[in-house]
Amino acid sequence: MRYLQILLAVAAVLCSSCSGKTEFDACGNFEADEILVSSQGTGQLMWSDIQEGMTVTAGNTLGIIDTVQLYLQKTQLELQLKSVMSSRPDVESQVASLRSQIANLKSEKSRLERLVAKGAAPTKQVDDIKAQIVILESQLDAQLSALSKNTSAVEFNANAISAQIDMIEDKISKCHIVSPVNGTVIAKYIHAGELVGMGTPIMKVADLENMFLRAYFTSDQLGSIVLGDKVTVTADFGGEQQFQYEGKIVWISSESEFTPKSIQTRNTRANLVYAVKIAVRNDGRLKIGTYGEVNINK
Repeated sequence: MRYLQILLAVAAVLCSSCSGKTEFDACGNFEADEILVSSQGTGQLMWSDIQEGMTVTAGNTLGIIDTVQLYLQKTQLELQLKSVMSSRPDVESQVASLRSQIANLKSEKSRLERLVAKGAAPTKQVDDIKAQIVILESQLDAQLSALSKNTSAVEFNANAISAQIDMIEDKISKCHIVSPVNGTVIAKYIHAGELVGMGTPIMKVADLENMFLRAYFTSDQLGSIVLGDKVTVTADFGGEQQFQYEGKIVWISSESEFTPKSIQTRNTRANLVYAVKIAVRNDGRLKIGTYGEVNINK
């Protein structure tokens, strides 16, 4: 009898402690936006300052792939461009002689016209000069047309070479390894001295300052949440190490899925649940994969 009383007392204590446990509406694991940075160039990785755990800033150069051959190609194209541009005709200097002859003949025609008006010169001389002017102006138009075509051809070739130079410069710029976002390097896949090709993974970067808790809600809970709602998120580090954060619902799945094996819901092991992403500002404690619980603030 005494033994039975002891067992009942212990059971009462356990039930009391279980009933006092904080209830949660959903749970899940923390994750972050991860970006796989791959090589956009081909060659030997000449220099790399990438270290796992380091904080990176978007646009800063973290490594360089060999660009010697690209620079040589660019130099060759620049010399070709100079050569092409040097062959561009100087239109004004090449037609200057004809323009001068036409101007002189027009001046002479005006002088003769005045003499003809006074009866001091025959009309035929004016007619001859007019004919010469017509011939020279025709020659000038033909030469200007030819020079214009030559100039267009030179400019076309120059533009084609300039486009090739732009392509080489773009390839050179892509030999600089940069992170497209601010974040933390969580994985490094290659070291200085190794060969890389187009698409070779270099590193993985994650924004660990702004993390998300991917939690799972049952269908009957969806009516209690909308995008933008503020919720309370509790990060569980094991034992009594629990920290609360303010979270904001930023995404709700439009399709249901079977409950992941590692997830419990308010209706324990519901068959179908909806994934929800909750944005949380990381204070440095949260890690990818950390377990978290959600309480709806309503």
